[in-house]
Amino acid sequence: MTEGPIWTPSPERAAAANLSRFAFHHLPGADMAELWRWSVEHPEKFWPAVWEFGEVIGEGSNAATPPRWFSGAKLNYAENLLRCREDRPALIAWNEQGRQSELSFADLASQVARYQTALAAAGVVPGDRVAGFLPNVPETVIAALAAASLGAIWTSVSPDFGERAVLDRFGQTRPKVLFAVTQTRYAGKSIDLSARVASIAAALPETERIVLLGKASPEGERIPRSTPLDAWLDGVEAPEEPTFLLLPFDHPLYVVYSSGTTGLPKGIVHGAGGTLLQHLKELILHTDLATGDRIFYFTTCGWMMWNWLISSLAVGATVVLYDGAPLSPKKDILWEMAEAERITIFGTSAKYLALAEKENLAPRETRALSSLRTILSTGSPLAPESYDYVYAKIKADVHLASISGGTDILSCFALGDPTGPVWRGELQCRGLGMAVEVWSPEGESLIDEPGELVCTQPFPSMPVAFWNDPDGAKYHAAYFEHFPGRNVWRHGDWVRLIQHGEHCGLIIAGRSDATLNPGGVRIGTAEIYRQVERLPEILESLAVGQEWQGDVRIVLFVRLRPGIELDDALIERVRQEIRRHASPHHVPKKILAVPDLPRTISGKLSELAVHAAIHGRALGNADALANPAVLDVFRDLPELST
Repeated sequence: MTEGPIWTPSPERAAAANLSRFAFHHLPGADMAELWRWSVEHPEKFWPAVWEFGEVIGEGSNAATPPRWFSGAKLNYAENLLRCREDRPALIAWNEQGRQSELSFADLASQVARYQTALAAAGVVPGDRVAGFLPNVPETVIAALAAASLGAIWTSVSPDFGERAVLDRFGQTRPKVLFAVTQTRYAGKSIDLSARVASIAAALPETERIVLLGKASPEGERIPRSTPLDAWLDGVEAPEEPTFLLLPFDHPLYVVYSSGTTGLPKGIVHGAGGTLLQHLKELILHTDLATGDRIFYFTTCGWMMWNWLISSLAVGATVVLYDGAPLSPKKDILWEMAEAERITIFGTSAKYLALAEKENLAPRETRALSSLRTILSTGSPLAPESYDYVYAKIKADVHLASISGGTDILSCFALGDPTGPVWRGELQCRGLGMAVEVWSPEGESLIDEPGELVCTQPFPSMPVAFWNDPDGAKYHAAYFEHFPGRNVWRHGDWVRLIQHGEHCGLIIAGRSDATLNPGGVRIGTAEIYRQVERLPEILESLAVGQEWQGDVRIVLFVRLRPGIELDDALIERVRQEIRRHASPHHVPKKILAVPDLPRTISGKLSELAVHAAIHGRALGNADALANPAVLDVFRDLPELST
């Protein structure tokens, strides 16, 4: 860590932040540390305050009595997102070829009314599932909001999901209506999905209507029960304005899915009220989003950040959508978009920032980014070197917020503080209202020592259920059994709380189920990756523990730049970097080059898959991987037998 912050907001900027206005109303003069303590000590005051500050549209009591949140209230998620009717952009769509379309807030509401009318005519009622096998385009947002307006449950995956992966998810939730795309484009290539959609439709006999975006190719012309989108909407006599069914606070809104690498993906059901309230808190207070801002997040609709992103509409912000590859065929397409659209909040993944640095992208020198105020990063721990890269090569005066949460909560445990300093390598703060602590294996609270991330109190965006888990046993086992009798949420992240006076930042060392234990010393894999990926020759790395001679030894796999060989000199440099900047315990016993690394469909590297492969064990569900064939590389490696 550096001796001081690497960025601090100006006093004027901090004073003008939404967070400062919120504190002035409820805890005058409080900084983030004091506000966080108040929010977890008085949830019955804090969450109603978020409801009021976020101007939630709803009826009935907004009294918060955890764990039954706002049980007397009724609302509609879509109504809250469609509150604006101004003639300014609500959605702007880009792809690899540039700007594609723009939809005003007024037009968005009108389109939702058309889709809503058509869904109602198809018999969709509250509790029905409406699914999307769709790219990140305006039609996806419209369909999701139309479903929510009727009280239906939206569930989606992106077009890079294979047939088996789609059916592992939609085969559980059995949608009444499926929206599907028949063609997509990625990394400069046009991809025909017609045959895949036909197979998916044939395997979902309960699905009464498949609505197609794009024209089916001859091999997919016989998609059962299908209708092109234009034909489905043709003749619909819809009102100019959608109507909204008021529903209980915890009425199901989304089903999202776990990665499924150890078995069938879990269908995680999130409620409308908890999702809305948590997202408003995170967007308005932690991200400082305001009406008129333009927010972008690089995501697909198969990742929970898509759900998070579209909630920005409730604040009156313009949402910029991008569909395609982030670095191919044009390496700086996202920064071209940021400049052209005057994006104020730019969200991406830690992996993108690391690869952008290796590609020598320097938007600070090539793009006019005067509007850019905040950069968000999530998906994996953001390396300290990426903090340096952002401030040196993207923008010197920008709020860089690494955020972390997950599909399980459809939100975050740790986020940014627009009023406070950024420390190199750290997430700025714990989420307001989130009683986050770090615990030892014995359940003792830790500061400046690594341990399990837990949340000791309920929060509104806890899942309302798992799909097909009538007695809640799977739900309880997933989060509450790790510390028996303590009734705390154990998230599965291995983290440290770092004290700065009264304030605590966080460092995430990786998933706790992937921590390494050589010689009895627990090591987070992210601590290794931070050092290894500093080297320009290495694009990505993945470390696992191999069971060896009664102990565990660390094996590091690296993906190298084209034309680079893993010779003895490079191996020694890797070891020196790790030894110097981490510890001798972190140094791998084996370092091996591989052509690729297994990753989930959402793009995250899968340490569990490699661990299973090198030990000759079956992976619970190889269909959860985007590239399962790559596991063959890891099986029976001769280097691992010595």
